[in-house]
Amino acid sequence: MDTKPAVQLIPWAEGEDFVLLLRQNNSPAMTRFLGGPETDEQLADRHRRYLALSAREPAAGRMFMVIPADGGEPVGTVGFWERDWQDEPVYETGWGIRPEFQGRGLALAAVTSLIAHARTHGTRPHLHAFPGIDNAASNAVCRNAGFELLGETTFEYRGTNHRSNDWHHPLR
Repeated sequence: MDTKPAVQLIPWAEGEDFVLLLRQNNSPAMTRFLGGPETDEQLADRHRRYLALSAREPAAGRMFMVIPADGGEPVGTVGFWERDWQDEPVYETGWGIRPEFQGRGLALAAVTSLIAHARTHGTRPHLHAFPGIDNAASNAVCRNAGFELLGETTFEYRGTNHRSNDWHHPLR
């Protein structure tokens, strides 16, 4: 019997998706590894970027709301997008699960589903994740999802350099 939690990935859209950004991504608990909460203007800009990403061809990447497979309210976000990393076209991924739903395996289920989606719809050969070196939970998700740790790097996010781990997952 499979006891892993299952999730649905719902493409980012207007509506409650922005509310999820407010509830999830802007709380101090969710942004402590990312430089703190964003302003209302920054959140609105993030929402516009997520909508634009999801309006493009699937190979460009996609943002998703994460919902338990048995239904219910959104528990977080996961996505992937194009970037160049060390002179190579790759995808980058990021995720967040609301604090009240953490510790249940939902982030791992979401990232595992995202890897399958990127492998099916993407064109780039590699997926990278860059959690902060002190973000034990996100680093554990990478390890448990089959990423390979390439080492530490300095990664720019929201105008600030962060010490991050560079995790790599092949898609081809």
